[in-house]
Amino acid sequence: MPADERTHRHVPPEGSHRHPQVDPLAGLRTPQDPPWDVYLTGTVFLDVIFTGLDSAPVRGTESWARGMGSSPGGIANMATALARLGLRTSLAAAFGDDHYGDYCWDALAQGEGIDLSPSRTVPGWHSPVTVSMAYEGERTMVSHGHEPPPEEPSPDCPPRARAAVASLTPGVRAPWIAQAAARGTRVFADVGWDDTGAWDLAALPDLAHCEAFLPNAEEAMRYTGARCPRAAAHALTEHVPLAVVTLGADGAYAVDRRTGESAEVPAIEVEALDPTGAGDVFVAGFVTGTLAGWPLADRLAFAGLTAALSVQEFGGSLSAPGWCEIATWWRKVQSLDDQDPAALSRYAFLAGLVPDDLVAPWPLRRAVPTIGYRPPTP
Repeated sequence: MPADERTHRHVPPEGSHRHPQVDPLAGLRTPQDPPWDVYLTGTVFLDVIFTGLDSAPVRGTESWARGMGSSPGGIANMATALARLGLRTSLAAAFGDDHYGDYCWDALAQGEGIDLSPSRTVPGWHSPVTVSMAYEGERTMVSHGHEPPPEEPSPDCPPRARAAVASLTPGVRAPWIAQAAARGTRVFADVGWDDTGAWDLAALPDLAHCEAFLPNAEEAMRYTGARCPRAAAHALTEHVPLAVVTLGADGAYAVDRRTGESAEVPAIEVEALDPTGAGDVFVAGFVTGTLAGWPLADRLAFAGLTAALSVQEFGGSLSAPGWCEIATWWRKVQSLDDQDPAALSRYAFLAGLVPDDLVAPWPLRRAVPTIGYRPPTP
């Protein structure tokens, strides 16, 4: 898009953002580091979430929700999850010049401290909107949006970063992925459902530039033809060094071709209120652990923990946990008399990460404007 058809917005000066309580890369940082820990690009939606519905909406009737909220969604879910875990995050996205765009921009730049210098405001473009209805641990969504601006949002040359997160689309090549990888950026990729039904790894040419691929079990098996997700993970390492397959309620399994290491971590049992954004939070947790140099099993455990914390709250970016939530969970589970010592030992690595004074009342509830419904306390 020509430069005169898009505009920059003001990015608040350093120090004006909310800073995370823990920097997981503090011991690794040097003056020669890239300016950003993670770069990502994609579409930002305004998410409107209705909560407290007794059941799914029924055709021809009116349903009343006992609460509602709004937040940036789409790629903003991933960006927020990364930023709340203490990673310096840069996002390239197109924003509409409407009130929705203003709100999303300010929430990300000022509220979360996300760098939006590669992003643009596009005059005359309507911000995409998703309405999400959460009930019984499930969700139903309705979205509206116009065709995104041409050549937006990814810039010609992405900024230098330790890592990047890419969402692969079958049959589509994103030039920025190869550019980023050529500059030493470690690319972590996920993928959506293949509507073509081909499930051909050759249709994902950018996978060759990726360090890690993180599909769910069904996607992994369809792409490889394997009959179980663990076998699918091993098959995927013929195409990418590190394969991580999420197994839903069974946790996650990962294989690293470079070291020959594999790991499996069970999921944490929680009461799920809204799964929106849980996959993004899982990826953010795994990227954090990888950049910090943790063992593979610790990375899986941390990613699963952050995802489990997120589904206990409503919304996508609204529910992404920060270090205060992680610290509070860790202190709480250690205090339970009936806690399984073996299960607790899986998360012992947290003891060296979270400060002793980083604790809040349990269960922790993040203050979120306009969300009015909370499930009754047992």
